[in-house]
Amino acid sequence: MERNSAIDFIKFFAIFSVVVIHVFPRDSQIGLFILDNISRFAVPFFFTASGYLFGKKMIHTRDSIDYFKRYIIKILKLYLCWLFFYMMYDVLILYKAAADVPKEFGQYINQFSFLDLIYYGTGTSGYQLWFLTALIWSVIILFGFFKLNKARLLLTISLIFNLLGLLGQSYTVIYDLPLSTRDALFIGLFYTTLGFFFAYDKFFKKSRAITAKTNLLLIFIFFTIQVVEGYLLEKILSGSHGEYFISTIFLTAFLFLFALNNKTLGKDLFITKVGGRALGIYIVHVVFIDIFDLIISAAKMDHISDNLLLKLFETLLIISMSYISYDLLQYFKRSLSKLITTR
Repeated sequence: MERNSAIDFIKFFAIFSVVVIHVFPRDSQIGLFILDNISRFAVPFFFTASGYLFGKKMIHTRDSIDYFKRYIIKILKLYLCWLFFYMMYDVLILYKAAADVPKEFGQYINQFSFLDLIYYGTGTSGYQLWFLTALIWSVIILFGFFKLNKARLLLTISLIFNLLGLLGQSYTVIYDLPLSTRDALFIGLFYTTLGFFFAYDKFFKKSRAITAKTNLLLIFIFFTIQVVEGYLLEKILSGSHGEYFISTIFLTAFLFLFALNNKTLGKDLFITKVGGRALGIYIVHVVFIDIFDLIISAAKMDHISDNLLLKLFETLLIISMSYISYDLLQYFKRSLSKLITTR
């Protein structure tokens, strides 16, 4: 299957947006609030890209069950490895800072719940790992509906859950849903299923006839609507700060359509190569943010932590360090695998 350069090209801006969300303060200035809201397309785009690539494999693979098993095992191993990494990192920080290490270590272990570990992907400083657990459960559910020939039904059901999830996000002004909606059911499932249909369903193949000019205009319009939607809900109506909106659905769909219609966009560019490593950067970047903040705190420079230029520098540094470190990890992994094979 030929690689779509445009997906990796947009993934670069998506991973940049994720780091912006985690690095920049979101409410200190209106400009930063707008930047935060613009960046909210990122994780939905990652889910959509994952669903699309999974769907393409389902179409071109004879043994879909075998591929499904390998896919789930791959993501599960990734999650478990990095869950262990962030647990060890947390213990190291705890050991360095705690006054009563045994007591605080016990409290740290006891705060984990089975649901947090297997479903929400939370509990450690690696809070971004929720994406991996959400993707695992989304693909499991999607595959089940696919094998039952009910994927269209799932698209409708997952859309309903996505809209209900807004009540635990940006639309708490209507009703404050007493559930965490940053998970597979309320976010991951819909966008993963949407991506699957871009690869699998004839309806979406026909919609690719939209011209690039029209597509770009629609993307700009829905970026603007997403910012306005977020501002009205949070600043005017005093709702909660949301991670996704109604407009995010349309924005993600048109962004992905644009990528499918312009497959060679960004080909051979370095940022496209970085975008191809977006998942690795996503997994690693949080620890570098934490280290950077620890250095700033140790240097007693907390007063400049909201400096715009410093935050921009930090964002670029975090992405660079995450890219290099994950690339090195993959290199050592391949070298170790070759060494074991040759023996």
